Amino acid sequence: MTTPARPLIAIPARFAASTSALRYAAEVNARALVEAVWRAGGEPATIHPAEPTAAGVAARLARFDGVLLPGGGDLAPYRYGATDTHDSVYDVDDLQDAFDLEVARQSIDLGLPLLAICRGLQVVNIALGGTLHQDMGGPDREHRHVVHPMAIRRGSLLEQATGAEKVEASCYHHQRVDRTGAGLTITARAADDTVEGLELPGVLGWFAAVQWHPEDTALEDPAQQGLFDALVGAARDRR
Repeated sequence: MTTPARPLIAIPARFAASTSALRYAAEVNARALVEAVWRAGGEPATIHPAEPTAAGVAARLARFDGVLLPGGGDLAPYRYGATDTHDSVYDVDDLQDAFDLEVARQSIDLGLPLLAICRGLQVVNIALGGTLHQDMGGPDREHRHVVHPMAIRRGSLLEQATGAEKVEASCYHHQRVDRTGAGLTITARAADDTVEGLELPGVLGWFAAVQWHPEDTALEDPAQQGLFDALVGAARDRR
């Protein structure tokens, strides 16, 4: 009896200027992230960010069962209509931005199960016409190297995936949602009212976005691993 193939989960790579083990610049994804997808029963597949066209990205995604948009550097502020750039904005890459934004649009249009994490949440929000606060106000207000409680809306996909109305979540971000994109619903907030979860009611496929990093604690926290389990489960059901 053959073992069913694992659902194939596309994860856009992140550009890295240097990686000592490989000797050159590289395209990478966090080990904790791909291991969380593997534990959930998925086959994580890093995909190369190439010059995007709608048709080209749609064709590339067609072979996958689900998509995970991971964390990373900031998006260029002009992508959401800003006319200036805050001094704290870092690691902007125009090709990465363009590719991720098209992946978000095509994943939603195709009905692919989609989990968006940290930068990924911001990508989806911008792809749907939303905006960001470029900086949350420095060390006393930003959510870097912080594990803190998130309140999750009852009846949301986030509640179903995590099995909880409150979770302890690991954050690493200095930006946050300002105006939400078209159709998006807020499903989680931090104590300071920062938007930490988004969903898109009525979308064809399963979709959830979190501003925190569930992969940081997923190995020890079933609530955080539940997000990856839900993504892979939706990808398997779509087959």
